[in-house]
Amino acid sequence: MELKQYFRIIQKKWWLIAVIVIVAMAAAGVKTFYFTTPIYVANAKLIVNQSSGEGGATLNASTIQTSIYLINSYKEIIKSSAIMNKVVEQFPNLGESAAQLSAKISVSSANNSQVMNLVYEDTSYVKAAEIVNAVSMVFKDQIPHIMNADNITILSEADTEAIPIPINFKPFMNMLISFVISLLLAIGLVFLLDYLDDTLKTETEIMEIIDVPVLAVVGKIAKGDLKKSARTKAKQQQKVGDSQYATINQ
Repeated sequence: MELKQYFRIIQKKWWLIAVIVIVAMAAAGVKTFYFTTPIYVANAKLIVNQSSGEGGATLNASTIQTSIYLINSYKEIIKSSAIMNKVVEQFPNLGESAAQLSAKISVSSANNSQVMNLVYEDTSYVKAAEIVNAVSMVFKDQIPHIMNADNITILSEADTEAIPIPINFKPFMNMLISFVISLLLAIGLVFLLDYLDDTLKTETEIMEIIDVPVLAVVGKIAKGDLKKSARTKAKQQQKVGDSQYATINQ
């Protein structure tokens, strides 16, 4: 099948493609604006410093590497019940259980970095910020008892007064994705319908299949043309009936 034939198939069903794309984009817009619960994210940053004890802190490659190794352990400790139970105990107003806090908080760190990033997601930004700050403070206070090392410093806390932007509210991106996907599906549906349609509509298709010349073609007659022809015929018959004929008395 040539490229012109593909274009001709799309051209015949362009209205179907347009309807599918418009409906899909409208549905994506309605879902984004009316049925999507906004999710906010708050984060706090901690830094792990390996101290030397009585002699003060010494910054060298060995202590930095040790701090980096400790981060892998700290990631698990932060999400443990030892920390989360303390958070629930000290901050009962948060309204979350230890299991819920552990499931919804995430901890990450860049490669070869001593900085840890605590992230919490919630439908309320203020609540997410309060929780991530609470976890940071409790973790800093409990590490000396758990690891016997006071080497955690809070670099930055989540700002509870910041103007948040939902991480899942992207109307333009959602509608763009909907446009691309619906367009591809609509074009695929049009080609499928054309493939399933085994009727012959043009003389070219007949010649391709049976390889014989076409002697005559009956053009397509629209309903309007049929009605117009019927009215013309009725008028002609009426004129014939109105003609004057001679009677016997005349």
